[in-house]
Amino acid sequence: MPPEERQFSLVLALLATGPGLTKAQILSTVHGYTQDYVAGGENGSLGRKFERDKDDLRRLGIPVETLDDPSDPGNNQHLRYRIPRAAYELPAEITFSPDELALLALGAMAWRDGSLSAESRRALTKLRSLGVTPSDPLIGLAPLVRAREAAFGPLTEAIDAHVVVEFAYRKPGEDSSTRRRVSPLALVHHEGRWHLVAADGAEDARRTFLLRRIVGDVTLTKAPAIEPAPDEGDRAIAELRALHDRGVAVIEVVPGSDAALRLRNRPSTAVRADGALEVHFTDLAVLVDELLAFGHEAIALQPPELVDALVARLSSVRAAHAGAGEASDG
Repeated sequence: MPPEERQFSLVLALLATGPGLTKAQILSTVHGYTQDYVAGGENGSLGRKFERDKDDLRRLGIPVETLDDPSDPGNNQHLRYRIPRAAYELPAEITFSPDELALLALGAMAWRDGSLSAESRRALTKLRSLGVTPSDPLIGLAPLVRAREAAFGPLTEAIDAHVVVEFAYRKPGEDSSTRRRVSPLALVHHEGRWHLVAADGAEDARRTFLLRRIVGDVTLTKAPAIEPAPDEGDRAIAELRALHDRGVAVIEVVPGSDAALRLRNRPSTAVRADGALEVHFTDLAVLVDELLAFGHEAIALQPPELVDALVARLSSVRAAHAGAGEASDG
């Protein structure tokens, strides 16, 4: 797990508790630590990881407080850590529109590898943990933002050059990829992920590809691509948002867990009377990946296709481990 993701989980946990958390509570419950925590065992390296993360957050300007236990002052085992909301939250008189939030986030992302990288990380972490993660796309600024997916650069070049591209694409649940040849039209950002809008096939049917599912290199051909429509990106975002609005999952979460904090923190999440969360999603396979990462902290109740997909993935993992065990015994 990237340090930034683990530190983000730590910020959420320390913001959510008034009295604070002990180091043992943090290591045993916070996403990014709990996976490696051994109850009653040796967790020295994990504790040192927490100390580095705590120091990193403080260097970013995040006020991590250390509190003594009044009943046992000076005992490091009972020290508690918290982030006081009053010192961290934006002043009540400061508000941002969705477009302003999008500009702030994209600006921080564009600076993250430059001299302002520390400030940009602080800005992004603060925006996300305050529950104001921008979702509105700014298509014109896409080339300024570095993307983790290696396909982003070549696809941007192909769109500028108006040429057809080829790449291998692996659909969810498939072990092998399929070679695709498409006219790239636009790159759009939705729910923290980059998508390629492209014309595919003899009839130039519009398709949307998730960049994270592109396998290997993107090849730029010499064949001319079709011209994108003026509103190509806007139409793609509208379609993705419609999918997001229609897709609703009912998730039961462990109270106070990382899953509860993260899923409740999404702008569109609703809390039902029974405590379960109604979470909107665009891509079922992406949601499956997210829920699997939470382990026992999140249980899918609806829709049936989500439950079936989770069961299938877990069965596949169990079968793979069983096969590996048999191979090692042989």
